[in-house]
Parts: sequence; structure tokens; C-alpha cells
Amino acid sequence: MRVGHTLGAGVALLGAGAAALGWAIARKLTAPVGMRTFNLVVRGIEDDGRVRWIVLDRTPDTTAQGVYNLWFERGGWVQLGSEMQDRGPQQIAREVTGTSDGPTLQVGDRVSWSGIYFATPADAGLEAHDIMINTPSGCAPAWRVGGSSSTWAIHIHGLGSSRAGTLRGVQVTTNLGYTSLVVSYRNDGDGLSIGGGRSTLGATEIEDVEAAISYAVRRGAEQLVLFGWSMGAAIALQLAHRSGYAQLVVGLVLDSPVLDWAEVIKANCARSNLPAGAGQLAIPWLTLDPLARSVGLPSRIPLREFDWVQRAAELTVPMLILHGASDDSAPVSISEALRDRRPDLVEMESFGAGHTLAWNSNPDRWRMSVSSWLLSHVSP
Repeated sequence: MRVGHTLGAGVALLGAGAAALGWAIARKLTAPVGMRTFNLVVRGIEDDGRVRWIVLDRTPDTTAQGVYNLWFERGGWVQLGSEMQDRGPQQIAREVTGTSDGPTLQVGDRVSWSGIYFATPADAGLEAHDIMINTPSGCAPAWRVGGSSSTWAIHIHGLGSSRAGTLRGVQVTTNLGYTSLVVSYRNDGDGLSIGGGRSTLGATEIEDVEAAISYAVRRGAEQLVLFGWSMGAAIALQLAHRSGYAQLVVGLVLDSPVLDWAEVIKANCARSNLPAGAGQLAIPWLTLDPLARSVGLPSRIPLREFDWVQRAAELTVPMLILHGASDDSAPVSISEALRDRRPDLVEMESFGAGHTLAWNSNPDRWRMSVSSWLLSHVSP
């Protein structure tokens, strides 16, 4: 009897521990937007008469090929070019190609590495109008770029990012003459904070993006190209499938797309040094209404609706996927699986980059890939 009681108690404790871990993962995944992490320190600032250099500790980020941005804890930012030089075994120097009007750089400044290369449309060489979109969650700020074309590009950022990140793609659509709408949505740090400020992984955010599309249609949009980054891709796919404006969507451009939340949750558990299988423990806390509410969500999230590998037969809109081969957040293998299931609709370009960093790793190739695809798939 004692052995049985001990075994039963152990099983109960294991079950309680698994439930607690699943709850914690679900809470972390849907957490309100937090502060940027400034986890790098400027070790040196050099000027050789040709190039200005910033010296940083050597990390996988700071040694990555391509162009990036450093955001400063004191405010301001610098753009980093592709040129770099060794500064011994522990440090690397990156060339500075642009700076904000913020504080003067100093050794010892704490900085944050980012793929968000442009802070504002003006930084990207774009002329934009600040507008407000009336959405079900309130007024959401957006940028409107251009204004004469009946082809509109709707740019949708991802979870934990900001609309500024999509400006990398707005440059392409502006050069093609499209009108662009760079949107925000509830609880993203730009739009209104509602409820507990938690993300619903695209399930309710879609309502705010659909309101932005309604704005575009009322102002002359006759065909739409949806640009989705990470979770923004999950939103774009839902809009192209079931929105009242789905018939106007003529193309999807998806960077590092979330195509299956269950697999993405597993990948992010592994990235956090948890067993990948721990991600399964979070699924009930997201998909069952009573449990979802205990996590702080307004209602359950229908994760199966976001599994586009299983739903591949339902796709009707041509799409271009751009994905980094070293993406440890949204696995590139999922994009490859979707391409293989629907080669008639899905084209894919792979880059040597991490999550949403394909543009940064090779801006010219990214722009050329997107521009060429749009020219061949979207009528003027």
C-alpha cells in the first residue's frame, strides 16, 4: 500500500509539474510587449579616416554577415554595414554607416542588436503620412506610403517586433509604385493595449489588420499584396483565406513565416534550453477556453487553424517565402514542407540568416527576389 501511495503521489507531482510548466510556457509566449534588452556593451569607438568603427564583444550576432542596427539604451541608434574587422579573439569591430540624431556615442554604452534597420520611414528614404485606423480595439497608428496606385501592399509585423521592422519591405513596394500601409494592431506596443495586453498569436489581431484593409479599399485599393513577417505571416494567411476582402488578395510575401504554431512553440522551447517536447505542454493552456483564460487570454486560440502545412490544399493565393536557414524560432523546415506540398503556389528563397534577418543578411538579393516575384505574379 505504501508503495502504491508513493507511486500515486509521484505521478500526481509529475502531472502538477508538467501542468505548471505548460502554463508558464503559454504565459511567456503570449506575454505583453516588454522592454528591449540591452545586453551588449560598446568596447571601443575608432575612426581610421575612412570608416568609423564600433568595437563589440564577439557573439554569433555581432559576427553575422550583413547589415544591422544597434539601439542605444540612452536613446538613438547606429546602422552597421557589412564590413567587419577582428579585434583579437574576444572582440569584433563593425563599420558604422549611419547614425540617428540621438546622443553622441560613448565607450561603455549599453546597446541592443537588432534587424530593425530603419526606425522611421524617413530613415528608409520613404515619404510617409501618419494616419490612424479605426479598428475593433480602438484607433491604431499606421504609416501610409505613396497614394496613387490601386495596388496596395499591407505590411504586417510579427510578435514582439514593431511596424518599423517591415520598412525593409516597404522600400521594394514603393519602388514598384504600390501604395503601402504599414499597420499596427492591439497589444503590439504601437497600437492600443487592451485586456491584459497579451498576444493571441494572431487570432484577434487579424481584426485590426482587416480594418486597415478596409481603410485601403475605401481609398481605392483594387488589389492587395500582403507582406507578413513571422506572426504577421500567420495573420496574412488567415486574411487571404477567410477575410471579407480575400478576393482582392493577389499575392503573399512572407518572411520567416509562422506556418504551424505547435512547431514554432517547440522550436522556441529548444532555443530556451527546454526539451522541445515541453512545447506540447503549453497547447492545452492556449486552446482550451477555461485554461486559456487562466493564462490571461480573452478566449481560446484555435491553433489548428494556423497549421498551413496540414491545410495546404486550401491555399489559393500565390506566395513567396523568404526564410533563413538558421532560423531557430520558426523552423525553415516548415516552410520547405509547405513549398513541397504546394509547388504550384509557393516559391521559396533561402538565406544564411536567423529569424526575420534574411533582408539583413543580403539586402540586395532580398530586394531583387521580392521585386522579381511581384513583377511576375502581380499585374500593374
